[in-house]
Amino acid sequence: MGRLAGKNAVVTGGARGIGAAIARMLIDEGASVAIADLLSDEGEHLASTLGPRARYVKCDVTSSESWDEALASAEDAFGPVNVLVNNAGVVQRERIENLSESDYRRVIDVNQVAVFLGMRAVLPSMRRAKGGSIVNISSIEGIVAAPEIIAYVASKWAVRGMTKAAAQEFGADGIRVNSVHPGVVETPMTIGKPGIDMMVQGLPVPRMGRPEEISSLVTFLASDESGYCTGTEFVADGGYTSR
Repeated sequence: MGRLAGKNAVVTGGARGIGAAIARMLIDEGASVAIADLLSDEGEHLASTLGPRARYVKCDVTSSESWDEALASAEDAFGPVNVLVNNAGVVQRERIENLSESDYRRVIDVNQVAVFLGMRAVLPSMRRAKGGSIVNISSIEGIVAAPEIIAYVASKWAVRGMTKAAAQEFGADGIRVNSVHPGVVETPMTIGKPGIDMMVQGLPVPRMGRPEEISSLVTFLASDESGYCTGTEFVADGGYTSR
């Protein structure tokens, strides 16, 4: 029996990258997982490779109606949801004076507003499950900052604070809420992008992280092993924020 036997999870942005690694590890540890994404082909393919405890559900994380539909599909497939991983995210690289309002708002909608919508939407299901764990994927840019990604930085700092607020509100329902702050991880968002090598140079662990290293941390937070952890940050960054 895995550490997550009997758990029913929803992972947003689950079709590829860190989200796909999280979905795989949750399945390996015994959970049933709804892979929530707009990438239908990739989501369906991943679910098909993970077996009967995986289901792809189409979800626009910026839409409350889409959240309700995705959670209803997850409940129909597996029962009440007791693990939510808010992983979906985007980045827009641009200097402030050149960044359009629409691009700024798009990043905020996907990275920040969607986390609010997801936490709000899953609450009734987790109450039916008599508790649960919400894991919000932030970033090291939710602890420090970097130039040319102001919308991303703003959204990830917000996720950190929202996590703490939700942990205080949801504790009475037996629901824990924590944030995970990855450093530079090998995903389509980072591989081959300008400046990545500079970020890795000089780290105490001098390499990019692997998606599986983030999913291991998420799995711990989803499990009962982390039962006394809520409202806090868990950093996996090769030592980036120690400098």
